[in-house]
Amino acid sequence: MAKVAWIGLGVMGYPMAGHLRNKGGHDVAVYNRNPAKAQAWLAAYGAGSAHATPAEAAVGADFVFACVGNDDDLRQVTLGPDGAFAAMRKGAIFIDHTTASADVARELAAEAERRGAAFIDAPVSGGQAGAEAGQLTVMCGGDEKDFRAAEPVIGAYAKAVRLMGPAGSGQLAKMVNQIAIAGLVQGLSEAIAFAENAGLDVTAVIDTISKGAAQSWQMENRWQTMHARRFDFGFAVDWMRKDLGICLAEARRNGASLPVAELVDGYYGEVQAKGGGRWDTSSLITRLPGKPTAT
Repeated sequence: MAKVAWIGLGVMGYPMAGHLRNKGGHDVAVYNRNPAKAQAWLAAYGAGSAHATPAEAAVGADFVFACVGNDDDLRQVTLGPDGAFAAMRKGAIFIDHTTASADVARELAAEAERRGAAFIDAPVSGGQAGAEAGQLTVMCGGDEKDFRAAEPVIGAYAKAVRLMGPAGSGQLAKMVNQIAIAGLVQGLSEAIAFAENAGLDVTAVIDTISKGAAQSWQMENRWQTMHARRFDFGFAVDWMRKDLGICLAEARRNGASLPVAELVDGYYGEVQAKGGGRWDTSSLITRLPGKPTAT
């Protein structure tokens, strides 16, 4: 059993911290910007402690985890007198599950090293359902020795954990993941809308093509809700646009060309403009002529 701190109890962090307690058996101290959420977590999991600042939560911890919104949020919970870095002991490891930029990962890794601690950028894939089931995929950047120490702890909520390279590599791998998903969801949206407009039995079509080369996780898990125009089953459009913005900024820096990702990012902007920012990413289908959008 390790002594761990968890910062950020959102839709992902809340169940992930819970797995550390229930499955991992770890002693978990939590911090959340809204203290009521921290108290709810304590009530739900029956153990642990809640703290007023990230620094207080991090005192004495072997591992400090974070899952917050963006680069600025991450800096806020790590740096300054109330940040976790101010209280982390020498040799402790900070594991960041935020989807953020590779630049902030490198910045914070250098700062942690300066203070005698370690930093691993470890964004995840699998969404809220994966977090709740403890079946996330985790892409890590950092030192191999630190990764090996953290890997079994992360395993409490992950089905796959892999070191991708030095600091920032986890975030870069997550960008690859989001770029691939963007094109897949748009293609699936177009395919379903086409089948509807053609008067085909969509269930029969998907049941058939999902056994061939068109098969994907998105098809297996989202085609039915897309066909029904229900969009409360996963990763929100607002979050995807944040992630694609990170991807496009990194592409401008490294010279990569992302024409499909850029196009789909604009399509998600259209979904946001009609009030769908909190719909899941499969709501791309609402842009296409076909069945009316569910309310």
